[in-house]
Amino acid sequence: MNKAMIIGRVGREPESKAVGDSTVCNFSVATSRKWKDQSGQQQEKTEWHRIVAWDKLAEICSRYLHKGKQIFIEGEIQTRSWETDAGETRYITEIRAFQMEMLGSKSDSRQGQQVVVAPVPSTPFPEPPAKPEKLFEHPRQAPIHPDDDLPF
Repeated sequence: MNKAMIIGRVGREPESKAVGDSTVCNFSVATSRKWKDQSGQQQEKTEWHRIVAWDKLAEICSRYLHKGKQIFIEGEIQTRSWETDAGETRYITEIRAFQMEMLGSKSDSRQGQQVVVAPVPSTPFPEPPAKPEKLFEHPRQAPIHPDDDLPF
């Protein structure tokens, strides 16, 4: 399973652009962890995550997210590669967002309103089969009927 869930703050203003018939939005999110070391000193480590949203979620992120806004992101981790002009292969790891929720107080939002977004993933789920398949039935095993006598 490939699933990423983070809560953090938007690190830079989202950038969106059209790619063919789709819209893509890129931004970063900072997550922090705080602890006390052996000497009792407060320590903090911040991780930066690249986030990519597509289509409707991209439009919503572009419109409502701003630097410093606390958000929840759910998606999958993906790694892309490309070739530079010098012929070197470069890699980037990012979270492809499927769901986003804006957290924090109403005053935390630039427009003074709380917005919660939970769109359907951009890749649709497959249609269920028209006729249910029989699961767990061995081909050589006779089906069990409710009227059968049980040996116990």
